[in-house]
Amino acid sequence: MFQILIITSLVALAAGSSSCPPAFSNKCICGRQDYSGDHYVVNCSYTGFTDASMLQRLPPETEVLIFRGNNVSELPVNIFGIHNNTKLKIVDMTGNHIKLIRGKTFHHVSNVQRLILNHNDISISSDNPTEHHPRLFSNFENLEELHLTDAFADNTPEDLAADLHDIFVSSELKKLKKLHLEQNEIFQFDDEQVFCDLPSLEDLHIGQNNLHGVSFNITCMKNLRFIDLESNSIYTLTPKERARLDEAVTSRQHDLEIDLSNNPLSCNCEDIYNWLNSTKVDVRNKNKLHCIQSNQYKLPECNAKLIKMQPLIIDSNSYFLTSLLFLALCASLALNIYSHRSRIEQTLVPAFHSVTKKVHYTSITKSELPEMDV
Repeated sequence: MFQILIITSLVALAAGSSSCPPAFSNKCICGRQDYSGDHYVVNCSYTGFTDASMLQRLPPETEVLIFRGNNVSELPVNIFGIHNNTKLKIVDMTGNHIKLIRGKTFHHVSNVQRLILNHNDISISSDNPTEHHPRLFSNFENLEELHLTDAFADNTPEDLAADLHDIFVSSELKKLKKLHLEQNEIFQFDDEQVFCDLPSLEDLHIGQNNLHGVSFNITCMKNLRFIDLESNSIYTLTPKERARLDEAVTSRQHDLEIDLSNNPLSCNCEDIYNWLNSTKVDVRNKNKLHCIQSNQYKLPECNAKLIKMQPLIIDSNSYFLTSLLFLALCASLALNIYSHRSRIEQTLVPAFHSVTKKVHYTSITKSELPEMDV
């Protein structure tokens, strides 16, 4: 997908980059393009920009801004200028090595519906006042999709979830429907109300993190339809978590789906097995649920009784290594016997003859015993 975008960008650049304002240095594409429909697009992908000051000269008719693959560590104040960008609906700033977004960066963006900040190095730590801006997204009054996949700095402190909560509370994202937080090394949400200030949220994507369960309030999100929990560190769902999911389903008029695939679920899974067969929660990809004892066994077949009956499985690599070690032991033993054959013969032969004689005499004695009349 990225390669196609790069090729498309290069072709378009060759065709007519002069339609952009001079501040874009003939590196971008400006004009009507097919982007999920016919829109006026400004595309500055993989252009080598090291600052984003040219975006303050964004054409007023811009509906979609694609600013990907550059090297802009800090976003300036009023990044889109001082005039209202009433037509701007989509902003994609993926993969720009962004580290700092200032509190007054995003102004005049009230009609933006989709903001994409994936694959950056953003710091929002509350320990550093220059990095933590709780009202970061407060001007996105009509935002419906927020994409923050792998958006934050690696080795981010464990309080990332709390810092995000501050932003959700202060930014008042009342119309947000889709939130992507995959690949952000999130371990847990200490505050159960972390998503409760997103009342319109429908899809919550928190897969590929390090979560150990559903440790946040679900019932407060009345419009929630889907929770992506795939590829986390979920060992089991506690009775409280299962009850919370069940309550969330019964308290609303629509279905609730979750995805638990690629989690290290416990093989002692009678409780979760029974829950999967009784819950009204729609569990996606049940055929991809596996227990950690062996990926040979799919979870729906993995109740406590079946686990006890399952044979020990040795994979092909272990079998080959065991066979090799056994053959080496046999060869070593044979070599040792051959090297000491004379001494072994001197020791074992007399002993063998002695045992043979004893057996012979014992047999004769038993054969000469008289028969007893009955």
